[in-house]
Amino acid sequence: MPLARRFLVVAWRISRKNYSAIAGAYSVVGKELIVDPDSIDFDRVTADIHQIRKYNPQRFEMEQLSAIVYEDSQNVICVGYKDVSHDEFWVRGHMPGMPLMPGVVMLEAVAQVCCYAAHKYKLLGDSVVGFGGLDDVRFREPVRPGDRLIVMCKLLKLRKPYLLVCHFQGLVGRKLVVEGQLKGIPIPVEALQR
Repeated sequence: MPLARRFLVVAWRISRKNYSAIAGAYSVVGKELIVDPDSIDFDRVTADIHQIRKYNPQRFEMEQLSAIVYEDSQNVICVGYKDVSHDEFWVRGHMPGMPLMPGVVMLEAVAQVCCYAAHKYKLLGDSVVGFGGLDDVRFREPVRPGDRLIVMCKLLKLRKPYLLVCHFQGLVGRKLVVEGQLKGIPIPVEALQR
């Protein structure tokens, strides 16, 4: 490898290490969290998997919540978590020898926390809530088997019965791993069941 190229590779590796250190600090210091995770008692579950199933239709491999641990009905804030196990359906193939939770699965966990709140508080009436869109999504750190992915969502906008917009954040420990905005829309269940 030519000397100039070697220099660029080394410089890139150094800058990447510094970026990771800065990004880790930024996630705690530079961002205001929806809820301070230290204020949540994770042993005081407000909805276990059986209660979540009363509001969310996902089952089997697509259930991406372990529990709901915080609810603020006045500000429409909800916090849940997913204990990421070594037996998840994606571990074997994403990626062999280096399992990382796929971004789309993280977003599914986010959607399920938002869906739980939308159904429980009848934000869009009795409709099943589905993805309407995502904005400003950023993946900041990986999520691995053994991690607890904490998902927080806060209602930003509601146009009942057509649309809801939530700000969301995902954490592992105190590190911000994913954030953005999710749009939820009512799903025309009757039309889809034909």
